[in-house]
Amino acid sequence: MNGKQLNFGLIGAGGIAQSYVQAFSQTDLGRIAAVADTRPEAAKALAEGLGCASFRSHEALADKAKVDAVIVCTPPSTHAEICLGLIEHGIHVLCEKPLCPDSTSAKRMVQSAERAGVVLTMASKFRYVEDVIRAKSIVTSGILGEIILFENAFTARVDMTNRWNSNPAVSGGGVLIDNGTHSVDIMRYFLGPVAEVHAVEGKRVQGLAVEDTVRIFIRSVEGVMGSIDLSWSLNKELDSYIDIYGSRGTIRVGWKESKYRQSSSPDWIVFGKGYDKVQAFKRQIENFCHAIRKEEPLLITAEDAIGSVETIEAAYRSLAGNHWVQVSGPNEALSHGRNGPARKAPPARKLALKK
Repeated sequence: MNGKQLNFGLIGAGGIAQSYVQAFSQTDLGRIAAVADTRPEAAKALAEGLGCASFRSHEALADKAKVDAVIVCTPPSTHAEICLGLIEHGIHVLCEKPLCPDSTSAKRMVQSAERAGVVLTMASKFRYVEDVIRAKSIVTSGILGEIILFENAFTARVDMTNRWNSNPAVSGGGVLIDNGTHSVDIMRYFLGPVAEVHAVEGKRVQGLAVEDTVRIFIRSVEGVMGSIDLSWSLNKELDSYIDIYGSRGTIRVGWKESKYRQSSSPDWIVFGKGYDKVQAFKRQIENFCHAIRKEEPLLITAEDAIGSVETIEAAYRSLAGNHWVQVSGPNEALSHGRNGPARKAPPARKLALKK
C-alpha cells in the first residue's frame, strides 16, 4: 500500500463532511471515492461535486465501493453500529469525536478493530492544529518550568434549539459531550491521563433538554490542575483558547496568534499564526493515511479515544452528583465517598447520516 493514494468513503454528508472535502483537496495521500447518507439527495449532491459514487447507507458503501478507509461524520449515537459494520468489512475507520457516547461501546469498537487488524482512531481536530503541536513541544522542553495550571475555553453564543447536538438521544448530552470532548482530548494531550473531575452546570438559558453552560475542574494523574469553560450561550471573547501556566513562564494558544513568555523576560515570543481549520483536518487525514501505511504512529491512539470517553462519562456523573469523581478504576466519588447517578447511554435508533 506504500505510495498508493488511498480511497476513502465519507459516511454522512452534513456540515463536518464539507470540511473534510476541503482538506482532501489539499493532500495527495487520499481521495474521496464514495459518499453515503440516509438522505440520498444529500449524498448524491456531495458525490456529484467529487465525481464519485453515492449510497443510501454505510452498509451499501461497504459492500459495493472499493475503499481502503472511511471517515464517519454522523451523530455520536450512530458511531458504534456504523464503525463496527465497517470494521467487519476490514475497512480502516476515522470516526468523528466522540468515539462513542459510552465507554463500553467505545472499548468494543477498539477491540473489534484490533481483532480485524484495521486502524481505528478518533477525529479531534485541535490535536492537529500547528500551534497546539508547537505549544506541546515548548511545554515539553521545560523552559516554562513545571506546569501548575491548564485552562481551556470553548464558548460562543449559538442557537442550539433545533440542532441534533442538543438532542440527548442523538448526541449523548449537551455542550459537555459536544465541545467538552475536544477540551478533554487537548488537556490529555498536554497533561496525560486525568485522575478526577468536578463538573458544575451553569444556568440554562436556551430552554434545552441538556446543559448549555458547564465548568469542569480537572486534576491530572501527575497532579496538575485544570479548568475548562464550555458554553453555547455566552462568549467570553478571549483571544486564546488554551492558557498554560508554569513555574517559570506562561504560554497562550490563540485563535489568531500564539505566544509564550518566560518569567525572566518581559517579552512575549510569538510562535504561531493561530487556528487554521483546513490545515488541522488535512494533517489529521495525513496522519491517518501514514498510520494505515505503517509509516508513523497515530497521534490519537485507541487509549486516547477511550480515555476521552471515560473522562466525559465521569464529568456527567459529577454533574449529577455535584462532587469530585474519579475517572478510571471504580469511578467512585473522591470527596463524598459515593457516585452520582450514572448517565445512561442514548438509545440506538436509525438517524439521518449527517453531522
